[in-house]
Amino acid sequence: MAEPVVATYSIAACDLDAQRWGVAVQSKFLAVGSVVPWAEPQAGAVATQSYANPRYGPDGLALLRKGRTAQEVVDALVAADEGRAERQVGVVDARGGAATFTGESCQDWAGGRTGEGYAAQGNILVSAATVDALAETFERTAGQPLAERLLDCLRAAQAAGGDRRGQQSASLLVVEKDGGYAKLSDTLVDLRVDDHPLPIEELARIYDAHQLLFGATPRESWLDVDDELRAEIRERLDRLGHGSLADWAGVANLEERVDGEDAIDPLVLRELRRAT
Repeated sequence: MAEPVVATYSIAACDLDAQRWGVAVQSKFLAVGSVVPWAEPQAGAVATQSYANPRYGPDGLALLRKGRTAQEVVDALVAADEGRAERQVGVVDARGGAATFTGESCQDWAGGRTGEGYAAQGNILVSAATVDALAETFERTAGQPLAERLLDCLRAAQAAGGDRRGQQSASLLVVEKDGGYAKLSDTLVDLRVDDHPLPIEELARIYDAHQLLFGATPRESWLDVDDELRAEIRERLDRLGHGSLADWAGVANLEERVDGEDAIDPLVLRELRRAT
């Protein structure tokens, strides 16, 4: 039985200022996020595709953890793989170095492009314009949060042609040391759309929901709760049958955005008002 082709476009990238690494990917392939993206904070990121070798993920991260450069990792992975001619891989290391590899038997159009802090690649694409769009969008969006840059890259790549077989799934993975849930996880964003006619749009929708629940509004932007606002909050909580803002926030999955009752995150206030 033939091995399925993970025909796709992806970008492995980092934001060294924020100490974040990640991968974004889209493909005409079921649940592409279960195969392609791998990342570890302060080590690097790997995207493995085409007739994908899933071992490139953990093996590549193990090499990155030892301080190998992106190019050294790519060289080591493909040298040890008898199926290298059909593989495609992109790697970004802890210092922002990048490397990409496309085997000579990958199906056209196939290729990659690297720059400071990113490796972009794709196979079975409409044209090279898809990979160019990944690279150019990443370069143009410097200064924005890494997850949002990667989403913008996927949108631009699809607009440039994308996978010539169409769309099916997409994934976004971003890691940061202690940057995830409750500051006890390294996974900042790990979102997947496994089967959808417009997976990038659906991924963006889920990302917006993720940011509402787990994002952080700078404390200086929170609202002081004066007597008038406190009365409003109390009245709305009574209508919803909750004894405290923390109780309601727990039900609404907004507990990460609540800290006492003397100040309130504007997004929490917005959602409380919407609920009533």
